[in-house]
Order: sequence, then C-alpha cells, then structure tokens
Amino acid sequence: MSKPGETRQRMLMSTVTLLRERGARGTSIDAVLAHSGAPRGSVYHHFPGGRAELVTTAVRQAGDFIGSVFDAVADSGDIRGGLELFAQFWKQALVDSDFTAGCPVVALTVDGHDDVPGAGVTVAEVFARWHDASVRLLEQHGYEPARAQRLATLSVAAIEGAVILCQARRSADPLDEVLVELLAILD
Repeated sequence: MSKPGETRQRMLMSTVTLLRERGARGTSIDAVLAHSGAPRGSVYHHFPGGRAELVTTAVRQAGDFIGSVFDAVADSGDIRGGLELFAQFWKQALVDSDFTAGCPVVALTVDGHDDVPGAGVTVAEVFARWHDASVRLLEQHGYEPARAQRLATLSVAAIEGAVILCQARRSADPLDEVLVELLAILD
C-alpha cells in the first residue's frame, strides 16, 4: 500500500523528468502515467486541473528545489561556492542523463506557453525567485542594487544558456567556461 501523497509525488517527479527530456509538448498525461506507474484515475484525483495543473505544479516544485539551493547560498553568503554548486548540480544532472535532460523550467518556457495554460506565470515566478535570491547574495557582497540586478540576470541567463549548450554539444564544457567567466566578473 502506498503512503498518502506518494502517487502524487511520483507523478510530479515523472513530469519533471519528461519535461527535461521531451519538453512540454512531449509530456502528455499518458506519458506521465506510463513513466510513474500511477493509475489513470489518479490524475484528476491529485490534479483536478488536468495536465496544465500537473505540469505547472511539477515545474514549481522543480523551481522550488533549485530555489532552495539559491536561498541556502544567499543565507551562507558564499557567492563563489553558490555559483560552483549551481554549475555542479547542472553538470551532474546532464552527465547522469547523457546530456538528454535539461531544465524543466526552460522546457516549459520554450514550448509551453501555447500548450499549457498558466505556463507563462509559472515560469516567470520561478525565474523571479532565482533572480531575487541572486540579487540578495550580490547585495550582501556590496554590489549596489542596480548592478546586483544586472549581474543576477547575467548569472541566471548564462547558466541556463550553458545548460542548453551542454545538451547541444554533449559536453559539460560550456558550464565550465561560463563559470570561469562569471567568477572572474564577480572577483
């Protein structure tokens, strides 16, 4: 017998995996059910809003996980360590998936706007959380607010872009290159 919430969580994790590997358009309810092993009736039991609710909830959860990493780094005040940790997280995720799985937030951003109601709001909120945590960290290090805003945008965009380049090249080199340059800018 499964624990309360176990089926729901399994479905969310499967949705994140499928978004990372197939994008929003390739993440159907049937694919989530097959991947998670959940019974068909569980979709509308756990996600009454159907596929849109399932996908946006999964992306929020994935965004919250990464956001908690940003928050921990901001709380620690270790900007170098934070960037290195973030890059290492993505390198490991890419290598573990043989460079087939990218960021689920990017996946929903790129091909979910027309296909998933609420996608735009969801991804904007997730990226804003990451950005805001980066701004806090930069301001803690003495950067004036306007510069902290710009550097936070640069950091999030550079890392997310590097993840996409890593997938395209099937190599972690873009993340290493971006990390070196971001650290140089911040030094």
